[in-house]
Amino acid sequence: MDRHPNILNAATNLLGVCFFILTGLRLTHSTAITYADEVAWVAALCLLCSTFLSYVVIRSEKPRQWIERIAEATFFAGIGLLTVAVALLWQLY
Repeated sequence: MDRHPNILNAATNLLGVCFFILTGLRLTHSTAITYADEVAWVAALCLLCSTFLSYVVIRSEKPRQWIERIAEATFFAGIGLLTVAVALLWQLY
C-alpha cells in the first residue's frame, strides 16, 4: 500500500483535544457561562468529518483529489473553530 501524505493523524489528535475541552467544561460546570462548548462541538464535528474523509482517501484504490480537498477544508475549519473555543476559554479564566 502506497503511503500518501494526509492529515489523518493531526485530525484525530485535535479531535481528542476537542473532547478534552468539552469534558473540562462539563466537569467545571462552565458550559452555561460561555459558548466555548458549542464551538468545540462544531470543531469536533468538522475534525470527525476530516478524519473520516482522510481515511476514505487512504483506503481508496485510486486517489480522489476532490475528497482530499474537502477533508483538508474541514480540517482547517476545525482548527479555526478550535482556536475560537480556546480563545473563549481564555477570556473565561
